[in-house]
Amino acid sequence: MPEMAGRLYAIVGPSGVGKDTLMRAAARRLPGLRLVRRVITRSAEAGGEDFESTSEADFARRLARGDFILHWQAHGLSYGIPADVLDFLEAGRPALFNGSRAMLAEAKAQFPALEAIHVTARPEILAARLAARGRESAEEIAARLARAKIGLPPGIKAIEIDNSGPLETAVEALVAALQPESAKRSMR
Repeated sequence: MPEMAGRLYAIVGPSGVGKDTLMRAAARRLPGLRLVRRVITRSAEAGGEDFESTSEADFARRLARGDFILHWQAHGLSYGIPADVLDFLEAGRPALFNGSRAMLAEAKAQFPALEAIHVTARPEILAARLAARGRESAEEIAARLARAKIGLPPGIKAIEIDNSGPLETAVEALVAALQPESAKRSMR
């Protein structure tokens, strides 16, 4: 894959850690940042993040057409990152997508300059957030909490952000991670 002028960022972490909340807050502060709208084989009524709902059959057709630059399976669903993000990157703009820890090695192989941002939170915080969103049963929440302990794939380096405390603290860390050159200039 050719080197892009813009930066591609993957934000990953367990369900309920606040990835989408952090992404929206960062986009409000960084108007040039593109939040990539994922395509997911999940019902539109499921709520939560801003995503494009599609059927498994439609997802398979789009995948065969080359409509996704990245795709993966998680939690019994198919996820895709639309290929139109390449136009944004070629125009020199940064793009951020909500990814999966399991797909990072493949994503990094395709996009060597990909920056990974790993968001974490204490288990009791995750449990409360998962229960509050009301999408999963108690058994599904327990399974998600067990998966939360899974780390990053071997060899993948990431910027770590703890979202256990005040949201503003984690937002500041994410905004700084998305502006590495500005952060370096301000430290001089």
